[in-house]
Amino acid sequence: MVNKKIALIVGAGSGLSASLARKFSSEGMQVALAARDIKKLASLINEVDATAYRCNTSEPNSVRDLFSSVQADIGDPEVVIFNASKRVRGEITEINVDEVRDAILTTCYGGFLVGQEASKIMLKSGHGTIMFTGASAGVKGFAKSATFAMGKFGLRGLAQSMARELHPQNIHVVHVVVDGGIKSMDKNSSSGQTADNWLLPDAIADTYYHLYMQHRSAWTWEIEVRPWVENF
Repeated sequence: MVNKKIALIVGAGSGLSASLARKFSSEGMQVALAARDIKKLASLINEVDATAYRCNTSEPNSVRDLFSSVQADIGDPEVVIFNASKRVRGEITEINVDEVRDAILTTCYGGFLVGQEASKIMLKSGHGTIMFTGASAGVKGFAKSATFAMGKFGLRGLAQSMARELHPQNIHVVHVVVDGGIKSMDKNSSSGQTADNWLLPDAIADTYYHLYMQHRSAWTWEIEVRPWVENF
């Protein structure tokens, strides 16, 4: 029996990460899912035959334990996708400082911790792909959204630095700017926007898989995905 390649998705939930799990599983890969609350992943776990792990991405020990467990249980991940983030909105003079700190730790510092552990494994094996889910907020800051901008700007800088360091060592690092709202079950015509206004999570997942399959002679380090009617 041939061992399957492993895709680890960190920050798993019911939206984009679920589509990513389905896509990579449909292409014959073993999927591992990581989240603070894995109970919410029960149906997805059964659907794609995934292995799930509890992980707090802002805690170094939790992230180290995640990678150790994945390696011990199913093997070294071939693809690691960091999809965790946390938002806090509010006026700059009123926003809660503790919530801001926690959000940045999850969105940016968590990306660093996951990227660091993934890099250690992939440098030993000599190959691999690390993907970070970015956002519009990572290239332009919006009013009353300083926290999300700080987290996503930092994540983009991390990805760019890692790409420049690791691409020459045969590790593909990618930053995906998701520029727009992602379609979910509760985002429909009643929201006042048409279907064209939303990014379809399955379509985004197809892009992630395409990036994973790129030949190293033409690697992409960053890509933007947006609905065709989105202003930019």
